[in-house]
Amino acid sequence: MSSVTIDDLRLDLDIMEVLSEYSWQSANWKPGKLIAASPFRDEIHPSFFVNLTNGAWGDSGAYDENYASGNLAKLLAFLRNETYEETLEYLVDLYGVRELNPGDRIEVPKMRLKKARTRIELDEKVLDPFKYRNPYLRNRGISEAIQRYMGVGYSQGSKAVTLPWRHPDGTLANVKFRQIVGKTFWYAKDAAPIRELIYGIDKIYSRGITTVVVCEAEIDALSWMTCGVPAIALGGTALTRDKLDLIRRSPIERIIKAMDNDGPGGKLSRMLDAGLRGYLAVDTVEIPAPYNDSNEAHVKGVDLRSLL
Repeated sequence: MSSVTIDDLRLDLDIMEVLSEYSWQSANWKPGKLIAASPFRDEIHPSFFVNLTNGAWGDSGAYDENYASGNLAKLLAFLRNETYEETLEYLVDLYGVRELNPGDRIEVPKMRLKKARTRIELDEKVLDPFKYRNPYLRNRGISEAIQRYMGVGYSQGSKAVTLPWRHPDGTLANVKFRQIVGKTFWYAKDAAPIRELIYGIDKIYSRGITTVVVCEAEIDALSWMTCGVPAIALGGTALTRDKLDLIRRSPIERIIKAMDNDGPGGKLSRMLDAGLRGYLAVDTVEIPAPYNDSNEAHVKGVDLRSLL
């Protein structure tokens, strides 16, 4: 167990245990250090390290200086497909420590009702600069029809595909930017938190769809849609109460889990079972080995419909 301080917040956690839940290419777990291929790029040879004592990491082959080094929260934000703030909140909730000094009084906090959160909606004009297309998603097996259906765009300045996230009523909630070189991404500023959203849920509500495949990543959901199967994406391995409530209140009567073939995917699958049991039918589709996720299987020629 290590004591790690991030943004003046002390966390007690086993960094090796936390990171071992994720898949690492060419991993070498040394005493106090993980050496592996970079999670931010497609590569085989190790150029990335994590200090297992304090969580600091570095990437010697980084395309983007923002992903050349950082702390544990920044790395996990990428692995969990969240914003930095959401990941830090998760770490504090799970591993946060409040230090007591001699003479401190321990008081039970008074019960307070949570303030209602203000729903954040973005103007559709936010998407105007991104009305372009790039072959990146087409090369990953996503049809033009589905890209148009989901409002996919392209930022020429950032060289990033843009993926709109919407509230159940179809209003724009956030936009994800996913660079076409490497695997780095970010979200629109001053937008609704991803922890409160589900990718594609607006289509489920508007069309009254009752059977849906649920995936981790947007591109996996887009792969199922390309094959003619309604799908949604959680946007990572975090399953919040807000996400569960969106599914519970939706027209969905049966959900089919298509999680990644790794530790976090298995954990997320179990969380969905527990969170949706008694609300709707929950089934599982197995992504065949050696493929890690739905998109990889789709690109390699697997007919996803045959897995149902």
